[in-house]
Amino acid sequence: MKTFMDKDFLLQTETAKTLFHDYAATMPIYDYHCHLDPKEIYENRRYENITELWLEGDHYKWRAMRANGIDEFYITGDADDYSKFEKWAETVEKLIGNPLYHWTHLELKQYFGVEAILKRTSAKEIWETCNRKIQSPDFSARSLIERSNVALIGTTDDPIDDLVFHKLLQEDKTFSTTVLPAFRPDHLMAIQSNYWAEYVEKLSNLTGVEITSYSTLMEAIDHRIDYFHEIGCKLSDHSLEMVVYESATREELDMIVKKALTGEAITLKENNQFLTSLLVSLGKAYSQRGWVMQYHIGALRSANSRLFQTIGANIGCDSMQDSPIAIPLAKLLDELDRDGSLPKTILYGLNPNTNEVLATMAGNFQEGGIPSKLQFGSGWWFNDHIDGMAAQMKTLANQGLLSRFIGMLTDSRSFLSYSRHDYFRRILCNLIGNWVENGEYPNDMEWLSQIVQDISYYNAQRYFDFQLKMDY
Repeated sequence: MKTFMDKDFLLQTETAKTLFHDYAATMPIYDYHCHLDPKEIYENRRYENITELWLEGDHYKWRAMRANGIDEFYITGDADDYSKFEKWAETVEKLIGNPLYHWTHLELKQYFGVEAILKRTSAKEIWETCNRKIQSPDFSARSLIERSNVALIGTTDDPIDDLVFHKLLQEDKTFSTTVLPAFRPDHLMAIQSNYWAEYVEKLSNLTGVEITSYSTLMEAIDHRIDYFHEIGCKLSDHSLEMVVYESATREELDMIVKKALTGEAITLKENNQFLTSLLVSLGKAYSQRGWVMQYHIGALRSANSRLFQTIGANIGCDSMQDSPIAIPLAKLLDELDRDGSLPKTILYGLNPNTNEVLATMAGNFQEGGIPSKLQFGSGWWFNDHIDGMAAQMKTLANQGLLSRFIGMLTDSRSFLSYSRHDYFRRILCNLIGNWVENGEYPNDMEWLSQIVQDISYYNAQRYFDFQLKMDY
């Protein structure tokens, strides 16, 4: 019997162990998509206790606690921090088979040196041990990033954000990690929402462009894309609950924008026409500037209206969408590709039933001179576990080029989540190691080691081509 979470955790073969320990483990982290707050990074946030650092804003843990029957008072309510931690410890005891069990103990071990198993009876001791260590400067936001060997962080930023903390971070020569914004126009896309007109008014005031039509809306958006570009942004991100494609004339688009600005209801067809045109226009703008475009496809958000009304969004009440995506996605990408305006694009699917759809879709739009210009993105959200990550990589290997894969991202709000890169690299090395030891691929360590190092770091570095503060 193997020891729980020893140095060879998840590594089943000698080849896997060699690939991980000698080649993958020490590679820098290129975390090109996350939800960290640049303000907290710049101000080098310090934490009072493990609950602040570990449970605050972590909807993965909140969701598990609700499933364990924990009252909301101990999750997002007013319970004291130790009580929340204790309830989390009780939940960890029930997490067998869930990646949260692994992440929890990887983070305890790698950041705090805690080898003990977290459960109700050990909660007090682990609470006290972690809280003593958190008082050290090694547990500030910046220190956690640098201790994790993070070369780059790509945050998620609204188009009307002033990016002031990104500017300050870039000017700060005392911090070695590069932190860059990503353009995330969710509010612009939500033309059926009751806040769209107010949001567009803010955009108009910020840019000085009077927005009265689709063309003036795009003029204002273009100003903001330029502003992000000046700060070093070369990456956009789009949350697409459903993928739609509905063509429209310029006259129809102008009418839709005017209706939305005056608070008139937008029909489903009008929403789809607007969204299609907006995504095409944005894709062309990104292509002109050499940006990478990300599509996160298939989240069904805020399904629990009761908790949404009382607590808000991003609290662990989201799930997978199951709408058909192949035809509208093909049309959307094809419209951009026809006139050479399709940027580098990463396709992520929340529903694993779309793995083959997205992997084969990426193969339709590859281009000479840009290795794997369209990427099938890593196992995301409900899929960033052993089975989900392995399934994504196997699908990519079957349908494309695993060796050109740009690898893992945290997609997290936690400064401790870099352990997930360790988790991913172990799964990657184990997958390849098993293939080799099963005689399916040659035992050429020079070749294999380059593949795992490329997937762990170098492929992303080349694909995004960000200007880093330091050479790695």
